[in-house]
Amino acid sequence: MLFGGFFFKMLIDRTHRPWLIASIAILLTATLLYAPYAVQSARGPRGGSTLGLVFGTVGFGCILFAALLGARKKVPVWRIGRAKTWMRGHLWLGLLSFPMILFHGGFHFGGPLTIVLMWLLMITVLSGIFGAALQQILPRIMTRQIPLETIVEEIDNVRAQLLEEADQFVVALCGPFGFETIVAPKESRAGGFDGKRSGPAVATAAVLTEEESAPLRSFYLLEMRPFLEHPGARGLRLGDSAQAHAAFQHVRTLTPASAHATVEDLENICEEERQLTRQVRFHRWLHGWLLVHVPLSLALILLGAVHAVMALRY
Repeated sequence: MLFGGFFFKMLIDRTHRPWLIASIAILLTATLLYAPYAVQSARGPRGGSTLGLVFGTVGFGCILFAALLGARKKVPVWRIGRAKTWMRGHLWLGLLSFPMILFHGGFHFGGPLTIVLMWLLMITVLSGIFGAALQQILPRIMTRQIPLETIVEEIDNVRAQLLEEADQFVVALCGPFGFETIVAPKESRAGGFDGKRSGPAVATAAVLTEEESAPLRSFYLLEMRPFLEHPGARGLRLGDSAQAHAAFQHVRTLTPASAHATVEDLENICEEERQLTRQVRFHRWLHGWLLVHVPLSLALILLGAVHAVMALRY
């Protein structure tokens, strides 16, 4: 959790058991050492005592080890151990650092610098726990809600293809609209329907009369195309599944039966766009916590080093 400078997908499963057992064993040992030390010490537990320095060294060592995860990912030549092993150590040693630092200071924050350090440590650990929880929960939600999940880096390209394909469907059915369309859609996409729809794929002569196509033309120009051109925009009813379904049902009642297959294809395109929007939102959640976690981790390490130097020097 500490210094999660680079995102790793991590599921807490049985492979974490050795790290969990070892962390609990270290914590119990430290607690058994701390209890008599805190009771018997005439001046109370202090960070400058021998045992206090031991706790501080172990705690800061855990923080440094956690920080090496980001360094290992950033420097390509560092390939010591498996990434998943480092991630497990990052998680459990990052957690273990918190009680070790509390034992180090005798549960007292001390002066201004140590107060800042303790708050940094608490927020960093909590943000790491939050990030780890997100990694357990969100991927499962994404699997249920985004069956057409695509590669994140390809989302903009997929959206452009959806718009191109939708243009071709309505032009083929209703005639020219006055906007430029592509001759044919891409054969496949990363995720999604891969262009396999029942309607026409190439803009050809209109099959509906002007009167028959009017409802679909109006709906496409006023609602669907703006929805595809501005993904994620608020206030558009096609962004809501239930409202979108009702809108397309209404369009079906206003168009001939021969147009219903194309209307269904257009509805599928909107559903794919909604899934892309959800994927982008989940992706931001999965990575956004690092905007808090990483800078605070860096500040914690730097100020922790300053604190250690000052403690040894004075």
